[in-house]
Amino acid sequence: MKTKYTVTGMSCAACSARVEKAVKALDGVTDATVNLLTGSLQVEGSVAPQAVCDAVVRAGYGASALGDAPPPTGENDTGEKGRRRATLVRFFVSLGLLLPLMYLSMGGMLSLPAIPLLRENPAIAALAQMLLSAAVLILNGGFFVRGVKGVLHRAPNMDTLVSLGSGASFLYSTGVLFLMLYALGKGDAAHASHLLHNLYFESAAMILVLISLGKALEARAKGKTTSAIRELLSLAPEQTTVLREGAPLVIPTRDVRVGDTVVLRPGERVSVDGVILSGEGAFDESALSGESLPVDKKAGDRVFSATVNLSGAILYRATGVGEDTVLGRIVATVREASATKAPIAKLADRVSGVFVPVVTGLSLLTFILWWAIGGELSVAVNHAISVLVISCPCALGLATPVAVMVGSGKGAKSGILFKTATALENAGRIRTVFLDKTGTVTEGRPVVTDLFPADGVSEQTLLLLAASLEAGSEHPLGRAVCAYAKERGVSPLPVTDFRADAGAGVRAVLDGAHLRGGKADYLDAPVDGALAARLAREGKTPLFFARDGVPLGTVAVADAVRADSADAVAYLKSHGIRTVLLTGDRRDVADAVARSVGIDEVIPEATPEGKADAVRAARAQGMVMMVGDGINDAPALTAADVGAAVGAGTDIAIDSAELVLSREGLTGLADAVALSRAVMRNIKQNLFWAFFYNLLGIPLAAGVFVPLLGWTLSPMVGAAAMSLSSLYVVSNALRLGAVRLPFAARPEREMHKNQDKNERKTVKMQTKLNIEGMMCPHCEGRVRDALLATEGVESAAVSHKDGTATVTHDGRTNAEALAAVVTGAGYKVTSTT
Repeated sequence: MKTKYTVTGMSCAACSARVEKAVKALDGVTDATVNLLTGSLQVEGSVAPQAVCDAVVRAGYGASALGDAPPPTGENDTGEKGRRRATLVRFFVSLGLLLPLMYLSMGGMLSLPAIPLLRENPAIAALAQMLLSAAVLILNGGFFVRGVKGVLHRAPNMDTLVSLGSGASFLYSTGVLFLMLYALGKGDAAHASHLLHNLYFESAAMILVLISLGKALEARAKGKTTSAIRELLSLAPEQTTVLREGAPLVIPTRDVRVGDTVVLRPGERVSVDGVILSGEGAFDESALSGESLPVDKKAGDRVFSATVNLSGAILYRATGVGEDTVLGRIVATVREASATKAPIAKLADRVSGVFVPVVTGLSLLTFILWWAIGGELSVAVNHAISVLVISCPCALGLATPVAVMVGSGKGAKSGILFKTATALENAGRIRTVFLDKTGTVTEGRPVVTDLFPADGVSEQTLLLLAASLEAGSEHPLGRAVCAYAKERGVSPLPVTDFRADAGAGVRAVLDGAHLRGGKADYLDAPVDGALAARLAREGKTPLFFARDGVPLGTVAVADAVRADSADAVAYLKSHGIRTVLLTGDRRDVADAVARSVGIDEVIPEATPEGKADAVRAARAQGMVMMVGDGINDAPALTAADVGAAVGAGTDIAIDSAELVLSREGLTGLADAVALSRAVMRNIKQNLFWAFFYNLLGIPLAAGVFVPLLGWTLSPMVGAAAMSLSSLYVVSNALRLGAVRLPFAARPEREMHKNQDKNERKTVKMQTKLNIEGMMCPHCEGRVRDALLATEGVESAAVSHKDGTATVTHDGRTNAEALAAVVTGAGYKVTSTT
């Protein structure tokens, strides 16, 4: 069982590592994952929520159980926005105190005019610096509180390093101030003035100001990483029109219940999932599937939250509300993926767990060595403080989760749903992809591909008689013949004595002639054996037809290959991925499909267990992905390193998969591989920077390069570098939002084509009102003007003689609204039709 929690007080990767360690130590916990980016904790196992919260509290942080509620997205969370605002205010006030402090401490070096009183008495100048610095430290006291709490709970963190660096600078400078006062007391003003240059009050304040600035910028950037979830959530309208006692009523979408009848007008976005009761229209489902072409729907079809009704007024029954909608499940999937960790993050986690104690030890060692070798206390303090403030465990902790969050959101908007961060990582590392045939590489439904009329028979006659015979059939092949005839404008003729013989064919009588259609051995007529063999090699099924024992011809039917399958397979092969068609179909059909799309290898006639065995065997040669959509694919999906289910597949297939492709076709698979590789490149860049920064920055701050190159680093520069390192990691991850996937972008011409199609589908509706009280043409004009002023009304034909008004509109209004307009104009509406 998975339980989610919010965790407060974490500031770096060391914090998240400490929380994970504390929770994993509890009995009954099988796994625990902390997401520093979202401040969330996910626990697997049978453990009481209170026990988990207590463990987190003992570790020095706050925790509360979320149950099934979603974790906060960051930007929409009022508390998070308030904390960001407070951080900015604190930064600007601290900056206002820092500027005069910098003037006092560094004005002389910059040849700025000195204040006479401070120039005459160095102790007053030092005291003024101390007061300004103390004000900044008090204002940013949260660093010290969190840092001390981390030490007390034996879990030092980034705040511990910052508070040690700033606090050491302040305490050291305070000691120097006392030495200055001692020197002045002895009358040694020259020595007191010399000691003025050994103060680090400005460093103590500057460290906190720069870290605060970095935190503010980092928080802003983090907010952008959750923009995908916020954009998805914003797709569902806040209000919905439902029928209550036969009248439309606008209510908040959160109040819609399963079973409610929802009114949907053209141009409106669907608020909850449902089934159409009446009406038809074209729907833009690109927000969920990434498909740019509108989908035509009619009574009985399902509609989904966040899609747009492009044309037609529709009534539908709500079947899924709240988080139980397709949109709600997509958002939940993105959050689940963001809450998990990719395997590549494990190294960073191990380093983060010991980072702060090691850095603290290095700082102490730096101080001892410089004091022992150089003999100057100020130099030793300077290097020790620089080591503390330049070290950045934050960059290590953020390197992976920000990239996973942005990548998962990018995928969700493109119809690619990664359920876990592991799937997101592994999808780019696959070496072999197994593809199910039916419904994955192909359309999953039979269509007529060829007509072969017998000598003396036209194609029109063959199709007419075949459709007439198959009109009463429920077999998929028969329905394919009828659908093809309808597309060609051929209407079937009525037949009598219809009979369907299972597994063989159908027979009937038309105008006294006996018709037969089906397999070769079912007909009482000779068939073209060579044609049958050729069609079998091409993966097509021949349907033979005869009239009174005389051949009429052959209709070839096949499960058509998806239009984009060849392009997707070509992309996978060009990126070094071996493709295998894994199907339960017979060899000749599988070979024909594989040849048509360029698949490397075919494994035909495979049982569900056989599919799983083939996948397991291929894993010895590298990572394997299985793509399928049926119940028989579930074992293979589970056996693969990455199981991918197409969105139109069965619930069992989708549940067994780690990757769900909600777009039709295989181009979503190619985009998933491309996105995974882009995310992994980004994570590697972030981790490289995080490790490289610390490996170079810590020795530089410690003064290792001083004897050879003369390079050194002040605490102020170290604090600025620390802030920029975290900002770089987050900003680099945000670039993933602009990654162009090979098949996800909409071509401009396709968008124009869709727009033209949508314009052609616009539906005009008419409503007739019976009105009392109109006495003259002036009354007609008054009613007409009122109606034409109503949104969506295109024309209004009003007659005072007939007492009627016929209104033509686009569906954005209804009879009740039009009646209210007429009533408002001073007339009575008796009925509407």
